[in-house]
Amino acid sequence: MRLKDKKIGFAVTGSHCTISKVLPQIKKLMDEGAEVYPILSPAVKDTDTRFGPGASWQAQLETLTGHQAITTIVEAEPIGPQKLLDALIIAPCSGNTLAKLANGITDTPVLMAAKAVLRNQRPVIIAISTNDGLGANAKNLGLLLNAKNIYLVPFGQDDPYNKANSLIADMNLILETTLAALGGRQLQPVLLGPGGGSG
Repeated sequence: MRLKDKKIGFAVTGSHCTISKVLPQIKKLMDEGAEVYPILSPAVKDTDTRFGPGASWQAQLETLTGHQAITTIVEAEPIGPQKLLDALIIAPCSGNTLAKLANGITDTPVLMAAKAVLRNQRPVIIAISTNDGLGANAKNLGLLLNAKNIYLVPFGQDDPYNKANSLIADMNLILETTLAALGGRQLQPVLLGPGGGSG
């Protein structure tokens, strides 16, 4: 029970094709003793896609964790002053959320939760899933790699020949990255070979 008594926020953003891959990782965290609180970006909560309706993702997360999802900035704000979370995981972390986090923009519940956790000098763990990680978002990824209390789930190019700029974290490494982050350490290697970030 390596996460016994730990309260972990699990924030899900709009990389819709990757959401199904992170749900099993929540169970791994809970099996290690963590209490997990789901947080949804509007892109997940309010958008129906070919990967599933937003209401279904919210229902699945609430059933899995046993907690009502945080879906508004107002609901996320107390995380900071009340020190409600020991860590926050953003998985999948879309390019949009990555860019806003790197530039101090707080306009969704996920970003408010990140700001709140960082305020308390506690770890934010990011599992990226973005088609422009080596394109327009490369500079933002670089900023976050060098930011205090931010840790990256190891990632790689998921399809280097057809989507050369696309990066995705290995979602199976969320638990180990979180354990390392709680100890103030970045899980290594952070860069995986081509296809190594398939999750």
